[in-house]
Amino acid sequence: MSHPTPDVRDPALREALDEANIPTLVLVLAHLTGDDRWLQDPYRPRPGKVLDDNDSGSLPKDVQREIRDAAHDAILRSEKSGRTFPEISAEQVATMLGVALVEDVPAEYGPLLAEELGVVSRDVEITGPAKDDLSVVIIGAGLSGLSLAFKLEAAGIRYRILEKNPEIGGTWLENIYPGCGVDTPSHLYSFSFAPNTEWSRFFAKRPEVFSYLERLTAEHGVRDGIEFGVEVESAAYDTASRTWTVRARHASGEVEVIESPVLVSAVGMVNRPSVPPIEGIDAFDGPSMHTAEWDPSVQIEGKVVGVIGTGASAMQLVPSIAGEAEKVVVFQRSKQWAIPHPNYHRDVPEAVRYLMRRVPTYIRWYRLRSFWNFSDRLHASLQVDPTWPHPERSINAQNERHRVFLTKYIKEQLADRPDLWDACIPDYPPYGKRPLLDNRWFETIQRDDVELVTDGVKRVEGHKVETVGGEVFDVDVLVLATGFKTLQFLWPMEIRGASGQTLAEQWGFHDARAYLGVTVPDFPNFFILNGPNTNAGHGGSAIIADEFQVRYVMQALEHLASGDVSTIEVRREVFESYNEELDEALSQAIWSHEGMTTYYRNEAGRVVVSGPWTYLDWWNRMKHLDPAEYVLQPASEKASA
Repeated sequence: MSHPTPDVRDPALREALDEANIPTLVLVLAHLTGDDRWLQDPYRPRPGKVLDDNDSGSLPKDVQREIRDAAHDAILRSEKSGRTFPEISAEQVATMLGVALVEDVPAEYGPLLAEELGVVSRDVEITGPAKDDLSVVIIGAGLSGLSLAFKLEAAGIRYRILEKNPEIGGTWLENIYPGCGVDTPSHLYSFSFAPNTEWSRFFAKRPEVFSYLERLTAEHGVRDGIEFGVEVESAAYDTASRTWTVRARHASGEVEVIESPVLVSAVGMVNRPSVPPIEGIDAFDGPSMHTAEWDPSVQIEGKVVGVIGTGASAMQLVPSIAGEAEKVVVFQRSKQWAIPHPNYHRDVPEAVRYLMRRVPTYIRWYRLRSFWNFSDRLHASLQVDPTWPHPERSINAQNERHRVFLTKYIKEQLADRPDLWDACIPDYPPYGKRPLLDNRWFETIQRDDVELVTDGVKRVEGHKVETVGGEVFDVDVLVLATGFKTLQFLWPMEIRGASGQTLAEQWGFHDARAYLGVTVPDFPNFFILNGPNTNAGHGGSAIIADEFQVRYVMQALEHLASGDVSTIEVRREVFESYNEELDEALSQAIWSHEGMTTYYRNEAGRVVVSGPWTYLDWWNRMKHLDPAEYVLQPASEKASA
């Protein structure tokens, strides 16, 4: 059967396809047509450059043309038939993705990848007879709190979100410093059930992330369930009524007491700024602010700006204000490995955004490629090889290759300034700290109006910043790019369990622990999103782990809605066994390396923030809530009491 020429049929689609990513189009073709020939030569993509999108698939132009033409016809046929996202098996997903990425994707990843692609739902249907009696109080309307609210709204479960800020967004509301944005590919930094087609950059800046969350809040109809300007001070579990009593303070000063059978903390890890204990830092004689408390009214233009810290926020901030400020003085607390990414400063062409809006298979397969590239493929290189002869600089052969590559990259970036090599090349293994993406950092610190100070800060007095070595710098504006109190989970709230003991008392100083990062014994019907050891230190996106956790909480609610159970509490032996296993696994991972400091670890050296698992491990552990791991108190006992 013949078809009219593509250009005649749909010029808008033709234009979009001309800028499309070939490996993704191969996946679209195979998915829409069910024809495996598109996964074979001559259409099978070939390897591209490291981290590159490989837009051409490294294929000859005539083959690319054939793929674009065939995709045009397949898309039009799918739209006409209404089959724009055909069913596909988990095994097929893994096989097809491996072809597009030109690497082996193990078949065991198929079910997880099928969920991320959207061909298998993560939704939990709740239909129990006690559903109408169930209600949930969520603390925080950031990414995690909203994620749970979306699912509660869809399931018809009553909820109430208490948010201390005047608007949604959490960290994406609070962090407005220049250059603030994601260091995860934008299309991966979106929910699997709501891929964002509107990113204007492959690594989006903060306003677009906030707009995405705003749009989802409206689309899912959850705004009416959020109370803004309400900060939770404490919560206590009452064993007699089997409910949580929450004490919340409104912006007006009024204190409200709220009762709920279920309590969820969604406050996250990056919501309380950390200020280093530097003498006189609170008495700086001029504008002073943390990056998380940026004051846009403070004039930067023509000023000497001192920036303390060289972590993620500094790497975004400093290149953004260099050239506007008269001078930027960077006080480096530690050296950082920074990874080059070819897409970091790249815009998403409007034609590609059009294609993503129009073709569901395209946006979803493109997102899945990012998932694989930024998730478990790095995990093996972060496991310690006890026989490796150079543990001071790397932990295994692959990690050593990364060190050599990144060292070469830094030297190339600083080719004209070899005097900066020692100041910039870390002396600990790559990925020992949170991996950063190079935002033209090495280019920026070579500017005449930027100075890198490697001596530690001793004190601040007036407008002067004095280093440990006695050097003094006059600055007009002082910026603290010093991170967050990530180890103080749920601080400053006081959460009191069934025994009367608080979470802080159970955990001890900077040593939070939870089963699967979500739940703690002695705290019935209490769940934590983005809790201890849930950060994937090997990469990926916070949203991925968040979706796993939300499904797990929804399964717990399913038990409570059954009418047979009034409380669910993890067994202490399960909690303790899991944390022993977790600590043992972490002791074999790079984050336990003693060669550097990291906010992942507490003072005793225990890793509290990151988890040791691959995403596949996480998914397998959290896919099904096992009732045998919990104490389920029968609802009948509550009734008789």
